[in-house]
Amino acid sequence: MSPHLDARSGPGTDADAMRLALEHARRALGTGDVPVGAVVLGPDGAVVGHGWNAREAEGDPTAHAEVLALREAAAALGRWRLDDCTLVVTLEPCLMCAGAIVLARTARVVFGAWDDKAGASGSQWDVLRDRRVNHRPEVVGGVLEEECAAVLREFFAGHRTPEPG
Repeated sequence: MSPHLDARSGPGTDADAMRLALEHARRALGTGDVPVGAVVLGPDGAVVGHGWNAREAEGDPTAHAEVLALREAAAALGRWRLDDCTLVVTLEPCLMCAGAIVLARTARVVFGAWDDKAGASGSQWDVLRDRRVNHRPEVVGGVLEEECAAVLREFFAGHRTPEPG
């Protein structure tokens, strides 16, 4: 079951949009999913899609926050090309999500925390700015980075078993 928008009013700045994405990230905590949240802003800055990680909740390996938000935005706008939209996500997109962002022709990507293990937007790979792909969105990383990283650190601290004494 995909999350639904409560309101379509848009935030004013990247930090405002990231705060909204963080609210969505926290929703994933109730299902045991990694707390990543995303919103898609339409051409007028209104939220047209949102999501949070739901792989555990839906038993779907593709249920990443970005993919769910892009799907909802495409449905809301009635088109798959999101070339006038901004995706705001709390964690640097992975390879799968970066591919989806490119294929959706998303104009702009804003993310919070860097992902040194699986990031595909500047850390491990830079798919979004790779000259070999047919679309390269503007990328802004590190927006509310500490707040976004803190939510993830807290989640993973609770899921790691202590090492034997």
